Amino acid sequence: MADRIFILVIISILLLLIDWYIYRAVRAIKPGWAKNSLPYIWWGYSVLLIVGVFIGIFFNLRLSLRAIILVAFFMTVISKILLLPFVLVDDLRRAVLWVKQKYFYSAKKSDAEPKTKETITRSDFIIKAGIAVAALPFATLTYGIISGAYDYQINRRKIYLPNLPKAFDGIKLAQLSDIHSGSFYNKKAVLGGVEMLLAEKPDIIFFTGDLVNNVAPEMKDYQDIFSKVKAPLGVYSILGNHDYGDYYYGPGPSAAKASNLVAVKNIHNVLGWDLLINANRIVKVDNEEISIIGIENWGAGRFPKYGKMDLAVQKTDNSPVKLLLSHDPSHWRGQVISEYPEIDMMFSGHTHGMQFGVVTDRFQWSPIQYIYKEWAGLYQEKHQQLYVNVGYGFLGYPGRVGILPEITIFELKKG
Repeated sequence: MADRIFILVIISILLLLIDWYIYRAVRAIKPGWAKNSLPYIWWGYSVLLIVGVFIGIFFNLRLSLRAIILVAFFMTVISKILLLPFVLVDDLRRAVLWVKQKYFYSAKKSDAEPKTKETITRSDFIIKAGIAVAALPFATLTYGIISGAYDYQINRRKIYLPNLPKAFDGIKLAQLSDIHSGSFYNKKAVLGGVEMLLAEKPDIIFFTGDLVNNVAPEMKDYQDIFSKVKAPLGVYSILGNHDYGDYYYGPGPSAAKASNLVAVKNIHNVLGWDLLINANRIVKVDNEEISIIGIENWGAGRFPKYGKMDLAVQKTDNSPVKLLLSHDPSHWRGQVISEYPEIDMMFSGHTHGMQFGVVTDRFQWSPIQYIYKEWAGLYQEKHQQLYVNVGYGFLGYPGRVGILPEITIFELKKG
């Protein structure tokens, strides 16, 4: 704990030094500001934001309030970092001019040349340009909170499976992922997304993990909404990395953590969802069948590997089609492709598309692609397929820019 506080104090001091450096440049644009309200607004906001971050990290604030504080801090820091190069360039320009005037311009020459008054000084221009650039991410991220957080999009895909039984040809399958109920702050909007899903009348629904951010009580206000999510052939769900409480209770075992996990699992039962814990279900239509396989979280790198595929696939050898629910898409390359070629398709979430990026019909980009090779949409390796849903909810930043919340509707086709 002491090391954590020390690191945060050092970061805070560095940020305040950057604040002081930028403040001097902003104040110089219009010196009269310094005598009025600018110092109080500037330093009051900066100090309150840093104090808010400390409170949000070390005290048990409501998750939505903590998210707002951290996002405001993030947006402010990004904006000031973008402004910093402009201030440095202006100071460098001033230093060069000072050297030239002191050592290379003669006093006689400067006296002989008439001085012209600039309508806007270069310093003003550079700093104002920097302020304009710094304002762009702040404005964009603010718009993402207002407009993007609950702008649910229905993405439709046809999935071709060579061994699909005839009775399942044309079956409609829906996927939700990453609800993160602890981040929500608008019940009406969340209900609207669920109603969009139900209007599609899916035959089967998959939920691919992260029901909560940390603890089971986050679902209290939203349980009645998600209990409406039903389908004739069942709703099948799995756990995501956030559902275990590792980020709240710590990575080690504890009685409180174990109790919370039991409570999270019970919520799936209350919702009427069939939670698959390293298990499978055989779904039958007209005496034909496919296997729905679900495992606990299995993630490459620092994420826990709770999933046990050897248990999950037991007694599925005779199924012509095997559909796997696994929260983290890194599981596909990390284990599924190499060790379980019998898996026809895997359904994942986890990445959120980093809630920021660009998506068009022919192009998609997000910073998350530098971490995850498969991060949004449909992928195929030989005969095996993967779909990564960018999530229904949000985490940390309470909005989305470009990468909007997703409800996926698949039509299964033989071919």
